[in-house]
Amino acid sequence: MDLYRVLLVDDEEDIRVGISRKMDWTGLGFALVGEADNGQDALELAESLRPDVVLTDIKMPFMDGLELCRILTERLPASKFVVFSGFDDFEYAKQAIQMNVSEYILKPINASELSAVLQKLKAELDRERTERQNMETLRNRYEESLPMLRDLFCAHLLEGRVDPGSGLEEAHRLDIKLQGDVWVAALAHVGGGGGRDAMTSLSVQQLLDENLPQERCRSFLYNDWVALIAGLGEEFSVYSFMGNLDRVCTLAGSYLDLTLTVGVGAPCDSLTGLVQSAAGARGALEYRALVGRGRAIYIGDLEPDNGVGLSFEEVDERSLTAAIKLCGETEVREAVETLMEKVRTANPSAGQYNLFFLELLTYLLKLTRRSGLGMEEVFGAGFSSSVQATDFPSLEAMGDWCLERCLRIQTLIHRRQTDTAGRTVERAKEFIRQHYMESDLSVETLCAYLHLSLTYFSTLFKRETGMSFTAYVTVVRMEAAAEALRSTEEKTYLIARRCGYEDPNYFSYVFKKQFGVTPTKYRTGGA
Repeated sequence: MDLYRVLLVDDEEDIRVGISRKMDWTGLGFALVGEADNGQDALELAESLRPDVVLTDIKMPFMDGLELCRILTERLPASKFVVFSGFDDFEYAKQAIQMNVSEYILKPINASELSAVLQKLKAELDRERTERQNMETLRNRYEESLPMLRDLFCAHLLEGRVDPGSGLEEAHRLDIKLQGDVWVAALAHVGGGGGRDAMTSLSVQQLLDENLPQERCRSFLYNDWVALIAGLGEEFSVYSFMGNLDRVCTLAGSYLDLTLTVGVGAPCDSLTGLVQSAAGARGALEYRALVGRGRAIYIGDLEPDNGVGLSFEEVDERSLTAAIKLCGETEVREAVETLMEKVRTANPSAGQYNLFFLELLTYLLKLTRRSGLGMEEVFGAGFSSSVQATDFPSLEAMGDWCLERCLRIQTLIHRRQTDTAGRTVERAKEFIRQHYMESDLSVETLCAYLHLSLTYFSTLFKRETGMSFTAYVTVVRMEAAAEALRSTEEKTYLIARRCGYEDPNYFSYVFKKQFGVTPTKYRTGGA
C-alpha cells in the first residue's frame, strides 16, 4: 500500500529537523514529502503535494497554523491536520477543533507522543480508505442497484444509447439473460378503466413476467409503456412470442379489467438494432384503432418491408459529436466512414437515402448553431439548406462533403476553445494586475469574478502560464515592488503594503527568495 504523504510546517528549523530525523516515517506508514517554515509557503506546497497529513505549528509568521488549516480544510477535505503549540491555551484548542484539526500537541514535541498520534491517524486513514474500497460493501450496493441498472440499460437499448459492439458484453455484466439469435422490442399500451397509474403498470408487468419465458424475455417500465425485449430463435419465433402476448392481453381483460394492446417491432440481429424495433413497435400501436385493441399487433404483418431501416440515430449523433468535439481528425474520418458504411449496408431506397442525408444535414446545422459558428464559416458562401443527397454523384462524394464540413466544425470549435482559454487567462492576469495590492486577493475571489470552478481555473491557468495562481501573483507583486524600489524613495514597509503584504517581514522574506537579496540591498544596487 502507498505511504501516506506528510507536510511539515514550523518556523523553527531545529524543530523541523528534529521531527524529520527522529520519526520512523516509513515504519509508521508515512512519507515526509515537504517542509515549510511559514503558512504561506505551506499553502503553495500543499497545492502541488496534496498531503494526506499536515503537521503544523500554530504560531508562525505571515500565516498562522490555524489559518492554514482553515484554508486547506476547504481545498483538501480528505487531509488530516495536527497542530503544535507552545501555549497551553484553551482558545487555541477550541479554534483547532473548529478547523477539523485531528490532534493538538503541546511543545516541546515528544517523539513517542507524535508517533502515537501518527499511528492513530494512519488507522483513521486506513479505515476511510478501506470503507471506500470495501469490495463487499460496494458489491452489496451494486446488487441493490442491479434492477434499476438493468432497466436503465434496456431503456438505453430502445433509445439507441448503447455503443455498437458493447451491448452483449454490458448485458452479460448486468446478468441479463436473453437467449436468442435475433431480438425484438415490444411496447404494451394500457387502455380501459384501469388507467395508467404506477400500480396498473406494475400489475401488467407482473402478468407479462408470469406468462413469458424468463430466459428469453425481459420486461421493464418505460415512459408510458411496459416495454419488453425478447430473444427469438427456431423454437421461439416472433409468432410464438405473439401467441404469448395475445394470452396476456386476454388475461389483462379478465383479471385487471384492462384493455391491453401490445405493439411488436421487427426482429433485429443485434441489440443495438432494438432502437428500430422499438420504433416499429410504436408504429404497430398506431394501427390499434384499425385492427383492434386488446391484442398483440406485429408491425411485420402490417408493413412487410418494415425491417431495419436507414436513419441517422441518436447513437450516430453522439459518436460524431464526440469525434468532432473531443478527438482529432482521424477519429472524425472514422466516424464519417462508419456512417457511410451504414448506408452501404442498408442498401436503401432513394427516399430513405435522401431522408438519411437530410437528417445528417439537420444535425450539422444544429451543431454549427449550438457551437456559435457562422453558417458560411462551415458551409461556405451562398450555402442553401435545400441541398439533397441526389445532388452528389455518388455516396463517396456525399461522404467527402460531410467529412469536409465536420472537419471545419472541429477546427473552428478547437480554435474557439483555445481562444476562449487564452482570453480567460488574460482576464485573470488583468484582474491580478488590478488587485495585486490587496492583501486578501485569493484564487477563490478570482474564480468568483470569472464564474469558474477553482479546479478548472487552476488547471487552465497552470497549463497556459506554466505556474500556479499563487506563484503568478507573487511574481506580479515582486515586479511591482522592484520597480518601486528602483524608482522611488518610499519606505520599504509602505511598498510592501502597496504590493499586498501587510507584514513587512514576510515581504522581505519573499523578496529575498525571489531576487536573492533584501529589499534594502536591492535598492542600493546590491542585486
